[in-house]
Amino acid sequence: MHVPDGFFDAPTSIATGLIAAGAVGISLQRANREIRETGPALAGLTAAFVFAVQMVNFPVGAGTSGHLLGGALAAALVGPWTAMLVMSTVLLVQGLLFADGGLSALGTNITLMGVVTVLVGYFVTRFLLQVLPKRVGSIVPSAALGALVSVPLSALAFTGLYAVGGTVQIPIGQLATAMVGWHVLVGLGEAVITGAVLSAVVATRPDLVYAARHLRADLVLVDADGNSSTVSPDRPIAARPAGRSLGVGVAVTMLVAGVISLFASAHPDGLEFVGAKLGFESAATDSAVAGSPLADYGVSGIGNSHVSGALAGIIGVLVTIAVGLAVAKIASLRSSTHADVDTTV
Repeated sequence: MHVPDGFFDAPTSIATGLIAAGAVGISLQRANREIRETGPALAGLTAAFVFAVQMVNFPVGAGTSGHLLGGALAAALVGPWTAMLVMSTVLLVQGLLFADGGLSALGTNITLMGVVTVLVGYFVTRFLLQVLPKRVGSIVPSAALGALVSVPLSALAFTGLYAVGGTVQIPIGQLATAMVGWHVLVGLGEAVITGAVLSAVVATRPDLVYAARHLRADLVLVDADGNSSTVSPDRPIAARPAGRSLGVGVAVTMLVAGVISLFASAHPDGLEFVGAKLGFESAATDSAVAGSPLADYGVSGIGNSHVSGALAGIIGVLVTIAVGLAVAKIASLRSSTHADVDTTV
């Protein structure tokens, strides 16, 4: 659902830019506690993984595709404030290096995919964890449902913004119906991916899942020799070794970006499909960085499309890890006095 330049008028783009800047600013101030629990490396890896999986469009029918938005997944893994920084990092890298989403629309994309999906996904997950049995097994279905709900609500938010500042006059009722309808299908894919990823993490390193912080008394770690140990609820997550798990995560992320992405659906995503059907796709203009050597997820000068796409994906992963880690480090540089204040949502 990457919004290109041209869909919204200048006042709307400026307004969403201010919303995005405010969300990022608040997140930088409040992510410290989350990062102390999950560690900055996990934030960088989560950003890279979301970047990689977003390259893999999956078909949803009738010549339409979708891809992971990732807000609910990121919130479950690293917490809501850090997740907003993670999503903003992904969208910044995509916009600047790959011309994916307009630069004037960067604030819009961060608002829709980096704020709405994170907050909706997190609050749905948190609510369900309050009403479901207090055990680790509740995390996966809770986050999966949060992911499912977050996508159509983000599409509805797009519709609301378009009603305010869309550059082509179209029936808003038709836009809402089309956007929400198609993105419910995309949300089903989002739920499956979110559930699959969290299932793998919970099965191997549940202590790395931020959403499980209130369930730590139930978490049991098993080492390579089959020895089990219960996680202490007052022990910071980041203090436990996670090097091997993070290394596996990097390898999986590279595999997704460098190999699996080559088999992504070539059909337009939900927003592109709806734009073509309702007649506002023509308002899109090329990004200011459309001539980037990495534009459209390919490396210019390399004739083989598979090699070009794989290399672009790997470069994107490395850059996103670096930027995500740097942002997490910046967010963690707060005084110990403020760090001790519970600022979670």
